[in-house]
Amino acid sequence: MYYAHSVADQDKDCWQKLKDHLEATARLAKVFGAKFDAASFAQAAGVLHDIGKYSQSFQDRLEGANIHVDHSTAGAQEALSLYGRAAGRIIAYTVAGHHAGLPDYGSPQRAGSLSERLLSSTPSYDAYKTDKLKLPPVSLLRLPFLPSKNTPGFSIQLFIRFVYSCLVDADFLDTEKFYDPYKSKNRRHYPGLEKLALRLEDYLIKLKENSSGAAIKYHRDKVLQACIEGAVRKPGLFTLTVPTGGGKTLSSLSFALQHALQHQMSRVIYVIPYTSIIEQNADVFRIALGNEAIVEHHSNYQFPERDDLQWAEEFERLKLAAENWDAPIVVTTNVQFFESLFASKSSRCRKLHNIARSVIILDEAQMIPTSYLKPCLTALAELVIHYGCSVVLCTATQPAITSYLPGKMIPVELAPDPHMLYQALRRVQVVPIGAKSDHELAEELSNCGQVLCIVNTRQHALKLYKMLSGNNTFHLSARMCAKHRTQRLDEIRQALKEGQPCQVISTQLIEAGVDVDFPVVYRSFCGLDSLAQAAGRCNREGRLDQGYVYTFKPEKHGLPKGWLSRTAEVAAMVMKDYKDPLELEAIEKYFTKLYSIEGEALDEHGIMALIEERSKELAFPFREIDEKFNIIANNTKSIIIPYDQRCRNLIEQAKFLGVTTNLSRSLQPYTIQIYSYEYAELTKAGVLDLVAGQYLVLNYPSMYSQETGLQYVKDTLLAEDVLIV
Repeated sequence: MYYAHSVADQDKDCWQKLKDHLEATARLAKVFGAKFDAASFAQAAGVLHDIGKYSQSFQDRLEGANIHVDHSTAGAQEALSLYGRAAGRIIAYTVAGHHAGLPDYGSPQRAGSLSERLLSSTPSYDAYKTDKLKLPPVSLLRLPFLPSKNTPGFSIQLFIRFVYSCLVDADFLDTEKFYDPYKSKNRRHYPGLEKLALRLEDYLIKLKENSSGAAIKYHRDKVLQACIEGAVRKPGLFTLTVPTGGGKTLSSLSFALQHALQHQMSRVIYVIPYTSIIEQNADVFRIALGNEAIVEHHSNYQFPERDDLQWAEEFERLKLAAENWDAPIVVTTNVQFFESLFASKSSRCRKLHNIARSVIILDEAQMIPTSYLKPCLTALAELVIHYGCSVVLCTATQPAITSYLPGKMIPVELAPDPHMLYQALRRVQVVPIGAKSDHELAEELSNCGQVLCIVNTRQHALKLYKMLSGNNTFHLSARMCAKHRTQRLDEIRQALKEGQPCQVISTQLIEAGVDVDFPVVYRSFCGLDSLAQAAGRCNREGRLDQGYVYTFKPEKHGLPKGWLSRTAEVAAMVMKDYKDPLELEAIEKYFTKLYSIEGEALDEHGIMALIEERSKELAFPFREIDEKFNIIANNTKSIIIPYDQRCRNLIEQAKFLGVTTNLSRSLQPYTIQIYSYEYAELTKAGVLDLVAGQYLVLNYPSMYSQETGLQYVKDTLLAEDVLIV
């Protein structure tokens, strides 16, 4: 008798038999794989993934022997023997990496590569044949599609990732069922999409009854109706081009639910560029659809604390669903979504099979990371063509991406006449005012009752704030922890609501979907996509006949070199030709020029070439791709600001409990990012404590201003005239 898993201090009657585990994993993986016509691949991977446990050495390990046993290479070798070079290698990748992550193919001389492992010697595992496990025949293991003509390697490596996802999720789930039946039982049990669609319909009726502003209401209704009518279209790539305030969030959700029902799709995945927007939208979805339907998966999310038993079970389900996105509505970030599609680790990949046959809404689609634009668009196209997905690019400023899509793929517009909508919902006038010194700018801002000024650097924001500083002036930047910024935004919204004077100096972070409404906005010279986002903070609710967005060129504080500078230069070129730089034609011209100038930088890290380089040999560098595909630069470190008593209590808990997922998420709103060189300076100064071996905590309270956040100078931490750097 061979076993897959043992239980400490229990006799073998309580251990999981290896045959049972392999059969259960294969059955579940087969179900997952069926969603994208890969049932046989997933089933074969499920049967073979642990056959290395049929070795005596592994059984000795279960008995308590202190030895390391490689139990995954055996299944990879057997896959190649049974299914040949093509299908066999696809399965070999998934089996070899089901614990440690998808390996690079590499070379026989490179330790740990798939190439080396396929040639290595392994303990005898022939005993698996005596259990007569059911393996699919070779004839069934054929790619379910023709790889894309220009990027065949991309098609195949993504297929391997999806089969891998089926295997690792099935393996996790069956192992969990054995070790923790209660936890396993808590998975699923969600309301169906039909019920959610009815809830949304009821919510929209109530919202319509309570809304004001006949013109905006009329056009929002037109957008909503167009989305509902468009739901019957066959799955594919769509755009939803709607100005700020046009109701695109709930309209896109209506389309997604109706479209999923129409075409028997599994779930809706809402992808949002920033956590500051994600929390707003997820709250809207919860109000409309109920708590139990929405899974948030991003770094800032904390599960609310409640005592009742029903919530405890609901909490457990949502927490578990975040592991593999097994929920009807998933709300996540660009970082989580796209990095998962290029990841190699099992924890990041196990959710992929649940993306198949989903409706994917990309909110603020112009925020698809430009340095990864080509691989991201190729991945989206693959999801549409080969995995039964529909993708909706949802924004007021559609990026000009058609030329970067494969074949003749052309997105279908869902909005009713976007040009008409833009004119009908236009609420601001953009006014270029040329160069401005800081003193001139400060004087103009001080004469405005309610005004938002957005600049490009923290230094400039701090300088202007100090020039204006008073009871009615607020500062916002990424050197303030999220908890601090949230409190400031609440104060700002209250002042705006009461008609009180309110002058806000902010960096670009306020453009990330933050819901504020100013009559006047000043914007330092920038790209048209940023200008459009800034305009979205002006006359947002249409209470005025016209809001004004003044664009200016700072006298001394220019644009940081690189991306921001290039976007501003392209914007300047386009603005010469258009009286209104935010009209749709101008936006399209802006993105077309920008992407043309960027050229090879649209795949800055060479991901596509890396994939295609040895694709004919199916020799993919999965781990190298994972390392290169990092949307957020990893040259920063997180430090925790003990901003309030709750944070200080959490830090004390960490000292005794150590690192936990819940504790890490609870501390997230108190973190800020600093660059590596800044971390070195702060460490040298001795102002950071390392708690529980992981959490870096600021221990010098005077370095954190309640007005402007983290502050220090390089030479001394005690200088009075501090600068944010």
